[in-house]
Amino acid sequence: MKKDNVKQLITDNIVVVVLILLVIGFSIGNSTFLKTANVINLFGQMCLNALLATGLTYVIILGGIDISVGSSMAITGILAAQAVLALGVESTFACMVISILVGLVAGAIIGLFIGWLIAYRGLVPMICTLALMQAFRGLAYIISGGGPVYGLPTGFSMLGAGRLIKTESFKTGIIPVIVIFTAIVVVIFHIILTKTVFGRHVFAVGSNASVAHMCGIDTKLVTLKCHMICGITAGLAGIVAASKVNNGHPNTGDGYEMYAIAATVLGGTSLSGGTGSVARAMFGCAIIAVINNGMTLMEISAYWQKVVIGVIIILAVMLDMAQKKRAE
Repeated sequence: MKKDNVKQLITDNIVVVVLILLVIGFSIGNSTFLKTANVINLFGQMCLNALLATGLTYVIILGGIDISVGSSMAITGILAAQAVLALGVESTFACMVISILVGLVAGAIIGLFIGWLIAYRGLVPMICTLALMQAFRGLAYIISGGGPVYGLPTGFSMLGAGRLIKTESFKTGIIPVIVIFTAIVVVIFHIILTKTVFGRHVFAVGSNASVAHMCGIDTKLVTLKCHMICGITAGLAGIVAASKVNNGHPNTGDGYEMYAIAATVLGGTSLSGGTGSVARAMFGCAIIAVINNGMTLMEISAYWQKVVIGVIIILAVMLDMAQKKRAE
């Protein structure tokens, strides 16, 4: 293989290369890193970010942004907890079904509202979602009465904290339910983006909205649907987050939007729109999870973890800009 071809291969798969190097580095730095228990924990840590990044991929491919997803998580988590308490259900299956339905419906409504403001009222995505981030956070405190929603049945925690397949070594189970649930959601929305007419319309609008409109694509409707999808994944992330701690808290998801945006951009989704992939965004989620987990094992301050993530976002944007210049 020619040197130029190798260089191009590395450049095209830089996110995978970085992930491999990080795994090797943290494995050398701490022997616990690659132990089965920690690897399972690592996949669990990825899930909330993976759900958010899945929906954000659609919005960012359009050339938009949604920084209200963290606050949306809080609302849906609280509503799911309140619904379970109000209906008085206790079985694990009933709790999961109610929670998922609330996440889907509440998330879709939130996403449709955001999409309507941006697509049909002409609001700038950054300003619109920045304002709604504050509004939704305040609303979360209002509907929860200013504090967490407690007293939930143990079945409510199954989606976020439950595990399957018990063994001698793992008496509570090996496979986290949250990982299976997240994988299903990610695969569904990956297929929608890559295998459907709607998915092709998303890329067309993100590449050039004016040309897409002239080709007969309803760009406003595509924008509305993308934000609805982003709302749905944020809603599902919210009910999973509430399930993990068995309560609905108004502070849930605070700051999560930045990690999700970082993961999406790291995965190669261009902030200027037109390119992106749900599957590659998962590599971005893995990088962030590995960094946080590895630095925690090495007893590095959480404050430094935030600094590192911030630097990574800047580097990812710089790489995106460099690739665009080469393409031009």
